Amino acid sequence: MGQYLGQRALHSGIALIGLILAVFFLVRLTGDPTDLYLPIDASLETRREFAQKHGFDRPATEQFVQFLKDVSNGDLGYSLRKQRPAMELVLEAYPTTLALAGVAMTLSIVLAVIVGAVAAYRPGGIFDRISGIASLAGASAPDFWVAITGILLFAVTFRWLPTSGIGGIEYWILPIFVLMLRPFGLMVQVVRASMLGALSSAYVKTARAKGVRETSVIFVHALRNACISIVTVAGDLAVGLINGAVIVETVFGWPGVGKLMIDAVIQRDFPTVQAAVMVTATAIFLLNIVIDLLYLALDPRIRHQ
Repeated sequence: MGQYLGQRALHSGIALIGLILAVFFLVRLTGDPTDLYLPIDASLETRREFAQKHGFDRPATEQFVQFLKDVSNGDLGYSLRKQRPAMELVLEAYPTTLALAGVAMTLSIVLAVIVGAVAAYRPGGIFDRISGIASLAGASAPDFWVAITGILLFAVTFRWLPTSGIGGIEYWILPIFVLMLRPFGLMVQVVRASMLGALSSAYVKTARAKGVRETSVIFVHALRNACISIVTVAGDLAVGLINGAVIVETVFGWPGVGKLMIDAVIQRDFPTVQAAVMVTATAIFLLNIVIDLLYLALDPRIRHQ
């Protein structure tokens, strides 16, 4: 088990370094921050001092080496826009993103397991057909289209919900709905397919022959063995959910790390972009480790490979 997790950690670490490298150089292709942070009539001397202060006058490779040295000391730099430690800004924004993504993912899993299990219990029935159409529509609809349509319908036309911002429960409804729609649609189909296979297996037939109650057969015997497929998809979708939060937070003005990252890219705030990507990539890396541990707990065959 230790070797398995070590290999996974090594692969994730290499991917993390590659991502940091790509982000560091790509973000510098967006332009010179001096043009945004200094007046248009700033003198050449002022521009030179600004570039020297932030290290922009050095070659990109030297900047990257210095960045790695600073990271090894726990320093991710200062935000050009807010003049505060970039890491501090990211950590302030992250709880809001995690709260939004956590609620959306939890609701997606719970609802998808219930709907998928019930649909698989009577394949071809009315509930199965309706849930199949709804899940396909949910999985296919683009996030930004659902978000804009939701704002036009429920915020602008009916005035039931706010258009953007954060506050009471009414501010959470549209962002959560948009964010959970795709994971819910995909997981319903996975749960249904996994449950169909589990319900027709020999151990379920044996449980029924022994007189086990039907609810126990579905939600204990069959669902437990279908969990590996569900965990696999749920893990991938959770990673996508963090990425999808960037779109949702931008559309709804949600003050999370996704909006912080987009604002930083637009404003060429390189240290904030780098810090946000590093923290997000590390969070995804840890999430993958948790998923691997769940695999080991659910499928003993992996421990012996």
